[in-house]
Amino acid sequence: MISFSDAKPVDLDIDAVIAGQARLTPEQALWLYDHASLHDLGRWSTAMADRILNASGRPGVNASIRSYVIDRNINYTNVCSANCTFCAFKRDLGDNDAYLLSIEQLHQKIQELVDIGGTQILLQGGMHPELPITFYEDMLRGIKAKFPQVHIHGFSPPEVVEFIAVFELEGFPTTPPGKGHQMPEDVWQAKLRVILKRLQTAGLDSLPGGGGEIFAPHVRKRIGLGKATGDQWLSVMTAAHELGMFTSATMMFGHIEGIMDRIDHMHRIRQAQDLAIARNLPGRYVSFIAWPFQRENTPLGKLPEWDASQNLPFPGDELALGRPADGAGRRLRSAGATDYLRTQAISRLFLDNIHSIGSSWVTMGPKIGQMALFYGATDMGSVMMEENVVSAAGTTYCLSEPLICRLIRNAGFTPAQRDNRYNIIRTHEGQDSPDLKVTNWATQRARKLHQQSQADKKASTDAKESRGVELKILNAHPSATDES
Repeated sequence: MISFSDAKPVDLDIDAVIAGQARLTPEQALWLYDHASLHDLGRWSTAMADRILNASGRPGVNASIRSYVIDRNINYTNVCSANCTFCAFKRDLGDNDAYLLSIEQLHQKIQELVDIGGTQILLQGGMHPELPITFYEDMLRGIKAKFPQVHIHGFSPPEVVEFIAVFELEGFPTTPPGKGHQMPEDVWQAKLRVILKRLQTAGLDSLPGGGGEIFAPHVRKRIGLGKATGDQWLSVMTAAHELGMFTSATMMFGHIEGIMDRIDHMHRIRQAQDLAIARNLPGRYVSFIAWPFQRENTPLGKLPEWDASQNLPFPGDELALGRPADGAGRRLRSAGATDYLRTQAISRLFLDNIHSIGSSWVTMGPKIGQMALFYGATDMGSVMMEENVVSAAGTTYCLSEPLICRLIRNAGFTPAQRDNRYNIIRTHEGQDSPDLKVTNWATQRARKLHQQSQADKKASTDAKESRGVELKILNAHPSATDES
């Protein structure tokens, strides 16, 4: 049984870990989280990030660059059959503000992305219980027909798990929403692969890592009712890797979980990646992104904050270690900047088989996002035209491409635009770089402003306007017009 200890593990050789000659065990990772200084964690995780970049073999990728992508997060519906206590975005069928985007709205959003040089859409919805597989196939084919150059990064594992339950496919059973686990395991796995192959044939390029949350069952069953289990989430990703898709992995922390629950989550992802490598699967995990839970407007956020001044163990930590834990799941331990940076640094040191660690400036803000580049992060994520789910919980920041480039450059790195596989599209070294062309930085301030897009303002009668807030950036290139 893993337990807390003040004694440094005798077999912990951090220099060997950084060099790729040893791996952290969960016990060692826990000790580092509890006892290593924030300075040392930053120094070690940055050194490991530099080594992984230099060894990647990707053209243009090296320790001097930090990357970003221009994409758009499109939530095609907010109707969802799950009951996640951390979510403020979900709506039920029949709610006044439930919506389903029309094809015209969807294409307008993608056109706005293409107009500013975007290369990818992140296509996710709620887990809508009544849409058939043909709806998704038609949507994907329509996007690829009109925008063949756009990479479709779509449908997180919980959505796919719901597809398995409700899609009517010849030769396979269906179940009520959230009850797909009632199928025999071999039937569930077979239906999963048929669905993913059909979606891939229709135009799906890769799967995002949304819905990872925390894998530990004692946490997940408290925060994600009706949602995919950790095992199901990992099974979906394995099937995607078998089809040659490159996926991301995520973790949402800073709520009722213990620190060892976070490390267990990372451990399961590392093991899954090990297996993909051992099986020589054509797809892999390429990135890991962790962000703190945003409590505003969510049922989970109504729980009282844990009083650390009592000098008692946090119940989530005790439960994660297999100990009796009175009060587990009834108190929050929110994660601030220091906790975030420590967790991210540990993720870089632990996940030695994953290329990229992403900075979570969307929730933490631009300055902490910039600091994350000194704590193992090698990617600043998206020039985000739109975001609905996290922002519905109250906190989302908005950065233009020049500002992201400036944050990277001021941290001492060279900004580079990437694609979904973390290949470099362009490296910004000359005076024509987005940030170096700006003459008035007052037009590029970070904002918390959420604006409905023009596509949503033109909502059709059969696709109600979303109450979910959106980020609209039209100045992602200096030549674009800022309509805000």
